[in-house]
Amino acid sequence: MRKFMQSFVFAWNGIRHGILAERNTKLHLLATIIVILAGILTGLSQYEWFIVVILISGMLALELMNSAVERVVDLVTDVRHPLAKQAKDLAAGAVLMYAIGSAIIGLIIFLPKWFN
Repeated sequence: MRKFMQSFVFAWNGIRHGILAERNTKLHLLATIIVILAGILTGLSQYEWFIVVILISGMLALELMNSAVERVVDLVTDVRHPLAKQAKDLAAGAVLMYAIGSAIIGLIIFLPKWFN
């Protein structure tokens, strides 16, 4: 049980580090606050909140994974290598794809509420 509980401590340390040290994670947290406030002000339905929470948690998780990929690549090599660049670019591309999809879904949810 102790090792199981320790795994949560490690996970929270990772989240904390991401929030404190990663610029993009901070930007995503700012966007999270804005979306939550917009959701409160527009009166999202339970179903819409469900979607928003999935999108927010997915975005933050993917950003943390991107940071982890960057750290591992930097740990493995300090030489500029095409494969290292590709790994970092692919991870960043995954974040961008999810962000674009999330923004589109956000517009589908929020635009009708703003224009009514």
